[in-house]
Amino acid sequence: MNKIALITDSTADLNEEIIKKYDVKILPFRIIYKDKEYKDSIEVTPKEVYKSLEREVPTSSLPSMKDMDNLFSSLEKDGYTHAIAVTLSSGLSGIYNALKLISDNHPKIISHIIDSKSISCGEGVIVETCGKLIEKGKNFEQIINAVPNFMKRMHIFFVVGTLEYLKKGGRIGKIYGTIGEILNIKPIVSIDKEDGKYYTYSKVRGRKQSLKKLIDIAKDILKTKKCKVYLREGNAYDDTKKVYDELIKLPNVTSIDFNGNISPVSGVHSGPGLVGMGLLEEE
Repeated sequence: MNKIALITDSTADLNEEIIKKYDVKILPFRIIYKDKEYKDSIEVTPKEVYKSLEREVPTSSLPSMKDMDNLFSSLEKDGYTHAIAVTLSSGLSGIYNALKLISDNHPKIISHIIDSKSISCGEGVIVETCGKLIEKGKNFEQIINAVPNFMKRMHIFFVVGTLEYLKKGGRIGKIYGTIGEILNIKPIVSIDKEDGKYYTYSKVRGRKQSLKKLIDIAKDILKTKKCKVYLREGNAYDDTKKVYDELIKLPNVTSIDFNGNISPVSGVHSGPGLVGMGLLEEE
């Protein structure tokens, strides 16, 4: 009989209810200041990170290889035969490759590492769906074979308050970022499903127009598809609530998960003002 462990990292933005329900093992990224290092979402909160940005923009790092190795060792001791891990997109981080390396060092556990090609709720939805399938008694092969189908049905879009932090983190070109700030351009950012990297889905001027465009994108998808909607925010509750208030009215929205802040490490790279939206097409 399979005993399957479910693993992800802190950028999946899962709430405590989901983590406990499906016994998800979380590998925290690290946030590094000049004088101290913190484990993401464990030793530092999103509010603390945003508050500190004016005096210092920290760097970030993968969960430590030691933490990954210790996790697999503990899974062996607890009698797990299989592990399914869902990671932040390989286009944004090296965690996918690092975890594959560690899992190869633990051959007693049959492991499948999934590159989410996404972040936040896009990553978290995969974890939650795997948890539901484990709960239903599906076997290891059935679960990993089901994953590509719901990855195809997930769409992620977000806007940020300023391009400054994406520019500093190398997520967008420095020249584009500088020009964008001068012209008050607010790109709607999505993630390419092939390489898992950010790309500009659309461009508008000004914050108000960027939120309107986000809602319009949802409306376009919802014209032909019933969807579960996921909203996340990075120090932008009021603006995200405005988006929520518009989307909740739409007939093809089957549910809305408004789950609060993105992880602190994601906040380091996006800066304050992020409004994130995910749409999962119903089958």
